[in-house]
Amino acid sequence: MRRIATLDDIAEGLDVLKRLDPRLAAVADIAGPVPLRLAEPGFASLAGIVIAQQVSRASADAMSARLAALVDPLDAAGVLAGGEEALRAAGLSRAKQAALLAVARAEVEDGLDLSRLAGEGADKAMASLTALRGIGPWTAEVYLLFCAGHPDIFPARDVALQSAVGHALSISPRPAERVLYGLAESWAPWRGVAARLFWAYYRHMHGRDAAPMAD
Repeated sequence: MRRIATLDDIAEGLDVLKRLDPRLAAVADIAGPVPLRLAEPGFASLAGIVIAQQVSRASADAMSARLAALVDPLDAAGVLAGGEEALRAAGLSRAKQAALLAVARAEVEDGLDLSRLAGEGADKAMASLTALRGIGPWTAEVYLLFCAGHPDIFPARDVALQSAVGHALSISPRPAERVLYGLAESWAPWRGVAARLFWAYYRHMHGRDAAPMAD
C-alpha cells in the first residue's frame, strides 16, 4: 500500500489533485500549507479520535489531556484498570466511555492489534474497526487516514469537510455525506490529501482547526 508518510507525499498528492480538478489550485492557494497530521497507530491514537467525535478541537484536546493524566500510560490495559470512573472524570460521554472500553477489551481479551490493522487494505481494516462497539465509519476512516496514512480515504461524514467543500466550490447548501462522497471520487487516488487540503481551507475560513488530529 502506498502510504502518506511525509510532506513530500502531500506535495505530490496536491500536484496530482490540481491536475485532476483545476478548481483545487485556488483552494490550495487560499488554504496555505497542508499539514501531514500523522500519528502512531495504536490505542492512544484511536482513543483521541473517539474523543474528537462531535466536539470542537479545543474540547477534544482538553479531554484527551485529562484522560492522559488520569491513565498513564494511555493504553488498553490502563483504560480497563481505570474503568468508567477514569473515563467519566476525563469528561467523556457514556457513548465514548463504552467505545473505549470495548476497544480496550478487544485488545486485551481478543488480541486486537491496532498497529497491524493499520497496515491492512482499507476495506478489510474498515470492516474490522467498525465491528467494534462505538467505532463508526467516521472514526475508522479518520484512524486509517491519520494513523495508517491511507492515501485514498475521504471522511465525507465530517461536517467541517462538508462546510469547507461547500464554501470552496460554491455549493449551497453544503454537500451532504452522499453528495460529498460522489464529489470526492474524482480526487482518487489522493482523496486523503484532498481531505487534508479542505481541513486546511476550513482553518483559513474560520481561524480555528477542525481536523480530528492536531498538526
